[in-house]
Amino acid sequence: METFARLLPDRAEGLTAPDVAAAVPGAAPADRPFLLVNMIATADGRATIAGRTGPIANRADYELFHALRTRVDAVMVGAETVRVEGYGAMDPVAVLVTRSARVPGDVGLLKAESNRVVVLTPSPDAELPPCAAEVSYLRAPLPEGVRRLRAEHGVASVLCEGGPQLLSDLLHAGLVDELHLVIAAKLAGGTDPITIVTGSGFDPSLDLALRSLHESGGYLFLRYGVTS
Repeated sequence: METFARLLPDRAEGLTAPDVAAAVPGAAPADRPFLLVNMIATADGRATIAGRTGPIANRADYELFHALRTRVDAVMVGAETVRVEGYGAMDPVAVLVTRSARVPGDVGLLKAESNRVVVLTPSPDAELPPCAAEVSYLRAPLPEGVRRLRAEHGVASVLCEGGPQLLSDLLHAGLVDELHLVIAAKLAGGTDPITIVTGSGFDPSLDLALRSLHESGGYLFLRYGVTS
């Protein structure tokens, strides 16, 4: 198991991924789940290498990625991320955000029989192909759908794992409480890189409040509160 050094707010050595993850989730707002987003980027700001996040990560990131899942009621992910990354079995409820539901039934998230998948879609008739996972539908725009996760599914905390467009949509809707950002000790270069947020900009820009900073293997693990 990898160890982490906490640099802020106070120094501590020899921490494990569950130690770092123990700070979340925070208290849920009155009308919706607490929502944190976990993203990774290279030191030059790329959110993918060859179209995937896997080549950016190290072992510590992998362990923290899974430790965070144990702290929440649901894991949210966009359809494009599922198509690219596949995913697999998970204990929390999976919330698949999609407009069209055009996700193959044989991707890992949907072929794991133990998975419970809530499809959050604004479409009144979008349907996934037949799959092994237990699937239900929450047909609503994103802000309403996130609120209904609490009211109808008992979800008090959500971990969003991307992708960049979904993060943009959540931020524009004012639904993100914390951003957990991993800065990898890598430079990737290249033109027109995908960053952790895509889509239209924020006017005014959103302010972040640094709540903690950890390091492992040269990677930095930042936990921000989204303050505006």
